[in-house]
Amino acid sequence: QLQLVESGGALVQPGGSLRLSCTASEFPLDDYGIGWFRQVPGKEREGVSYISMSGENIAYADSVKGRFTIFRDNVKNTIYLQMNNLKPEDTGVYYCAACEGPTSWPEVWGFPSWGQGTQVTVSS
Repeated sequence: QLQLVESGGALVQPGGSLRLSCTASEFPLDDYGIGWFRQVPGKEREGVSYISMSGENIAYADSVKGRFTIFRDNVKNTIYLQMNNLKPEDTGVYYCAACEGPTSWPEVWGFPSWGQGTQVTVSS
């Protein structure tokens, strides 16, 4: 079964940047579409960004457009989420998830494989 591992979460001040990573040890991630989601306590998990298997189709939530960038490094078998100009409302646990075939992003139901999450806190 595909196991995803996220890393890169941290405490950062407003206006700062972070780069999150999503990797898998046993499966090539270019066989999957990858979504990034985030969740805060008491709220549903929301889609942040998505990249297709080929990398040709990319999508962002309106709240992060112009600030976040998703991209693949197939040599490193890693999907990155570059987050710039971070805001306090970006705080949450960030998850990456994998899907095969047509994606349900930003809905979570079409993503059967998830990582454990990485905490991002934006605060002064």
